[in-house]
Amino acid sequence: MPLDLSQHPCFNDALRHRYGRIHLPVAPDCNVQCNFCDRRFNCVNESRPGVTTAVLSPHQASAYLDQALQRDPRITVVGIAGPGDPLANAEATLTTLRLVREKYPNMLLCVASNGLNVPQHADALADLQVSHVTLTVNAVDPEIGARIYAWVRDGKRPYRGEQAARLLLDRQREAIRQLKARGVLVKINTILIPTVNQDHVGEVARVTRELGADILNCIPMYRVEDTPFAELGEPTAAALAEARGAAGSHLPLMHHCTRCRADACGLIQEPMTDQQTALLQSAARQPLVPQEFRPHVAVASREGVLVNLHLGEAAQLFIFRQQEGGYELVETRAAPPAGGGPRRWEDLGDTLRDCRAVLTTSAGSAPSGVLQRCGIRVVMMEGLVEEGLRAIYDGQDVRAPLRREHHCTAGVTCGGNGMGCG
Repeated sequence: MPLDLSQHPCFNDALRHRYGRIHLPVAPDCNVQCNFCDRRFNCVNESRPGVTTAVLSPHQASAYLDQALQRDPRITVVGIAGPGDPLANAEATLTTLRLVREKYPNMLLCVASNGLNVPQHADALADLQVSHVTLTVNAVDPEIGARIYAWVRDGKRPYRGEQAARLLLDRQREAIRQLKARGVLVKINTILIPTVNQDHVGEVARVTRELGADILNCIPMYRVEDTPFAELGEPTAAALAEARGAAGSHLPLMHHCTRCRADACGLIQEPMTDQQTALLQSAARQPLVPQEFRPHVAVASREGVLVNLHLGEAAQLFIFRQQEGGYELVETRAAPPAGGGPRRWEDLGDTLRDCRAVLTTSAGSAPSGVLQRCGIRVVMMEGLVEEGLRAIYDGQDVRAPLRREHHCTAGVTCGGNGMGCG
């Protein structure tokens, strides 16, 4: 069944009182620093992009969506709009969209991005039938853009000044072209910034219209304390009307924007309720990945019978799974080599992505923190592997005689050799 594109309340003013949207906050990282933005702030009464009560994993977001739809069947659109940039978090974003599409084939999918990474993911978005994409384009003149963006990070390389603004603009142009070539509806968000781009919005509309954009949303800047643009204040109603008038001569305008949060839910004009916030917070407390997606347990061991190795000393990990009547050794997996710093533990988290826990005699706070953020429980114990496996699969704590409570401390437990402390 083809998607009913008319049911998107942000693109169809007439439907905003009938159909709602939900933003799934799965994208915490951003690759552009705007001079009006600080995502650290979160007030439940504050409605602006970049604000969320919690950040969810894709599987947490999928479960949260199920509950939200039960409470509010008016929702016809699932969007990802932060709190960072969705495609600076491409794996989490695309995984979330895939889970939603598999479960809700008729749901409209929407992404809001600065556009920097959109070209490289345009095919993936189209394959998932993402029907609407919002691109924030604040300037089509690199000189003006240089005043708006503190930096732009492409991969690991940072850019500043006009070079940064030019790179971002080139990617935004290409994003619009590629999205339109794939039949995606494109909305342009332009933040109206007093004395910076308030006389430039019409030009943004003209250029993006020529590239194929469908609609423009001119949004007054939200003043955020302790940002470079805080002293500018918000634009006046007259300045906003003038800018919208200039833009409206080139593109249709969205007039009903409420500067939605990254965790917005329900009708556009409705604020988040206490019940919705509680539902989101509850989802954030659930396992990052359901246990059925993590059937294995990793063990730091010399021989696979006893838990007898510090995590940092393990050149390989024994991988077990539960089977009828006991436990089965599946394989051994090489651990990332020592000396990689924090990246070592991120690589280990990726290596163990199908494991719900790792058993080890000890682990530093750095690896423990990284693995736990990956949804992998770190259990410190000594003794029989089977005892540890039984506790994990039965959902119990390891028995006190086997359990070890302390983390190693660099320079003390590890002798400063860097093997496992971070």
